[in-house]
Amino acid sequence: MIGSLRAMTSAGELLRIYYILLDRFGPQGWWPAESPFEVMVGAILTQNTAWRNVERAIDNLKRAGVLDPRAILQMEEGELAELIRPTGYFRVKARRLKGFVRFFVERFEGEVEEMRSQPLEGLRQELMKLEGIGPETADSILLYACEKPIFVVDAYTRRVLGRHRLLQDGAPYDEIQRFFMERLPRDPELFKEYHALLVRLGKTFCRPKARCEGCPLEGFSPKGEG
Repeated sequence: MIGSLRAMTSAGELLRIYYILLDRFGPQGWWPAESPFEVMVGAILTQNTAWRNVERAIDNLKRAGVLDPRAILQMEEGELAELIRPTGYFRVKARRLKGFVRFFVERFEGEVEEMRSQPLEGLRQELMKLEGIGPETADSILLYACEKPIFVVDAYTRRVLGRHRLLQDGAPYDEIQRFFMERLPRDPELFKEYHALLVRLGKTFCRPKARCEGCPLEGFSPKGEG
């Protein structure tokens, strides 16, 4: 073992899981958004809420004509909070969203391409210094909006890996991330699809109370186990 993860799990095993899920569910086309900036906003708003609530909030921003970095920056925080109310913790999220947008405008003039041009690790550290942006949110922005090759780890990933004995409870985020990134090609499109497929599996079968019958990974275990 390396820490809490199976050292002997190979790239082949991870790719086998990927193709099993892809064959069952098909391409997921995640992240659903009309622009990279919309992805960034969604990544912040989706914290501690269901995606359908994020969709409602983003629709509010679009109908108000303010899904734009400079428009959000100029808004009163209370007005922004009302528009994103469906996401819950809306006052906190309004403050965090405005903080991110201020960074985006001041650091990159609100230009996605300028942000994308920055080295991955340095940009990740800058994002994680912002209020309310932890590893999962930062990596979602980096992968889905900035097209950076970094794997996003979430609760679904932990649950699926744990139930198939690839992961022990309590493994830290960065260690799980390395588990994927050291074994898979550094391909943003692969990372996007893999993450989305794990989410789909988690929502459909690998729920808090597992529905193992019919699961595409039913009976899967690492080499040497079974």
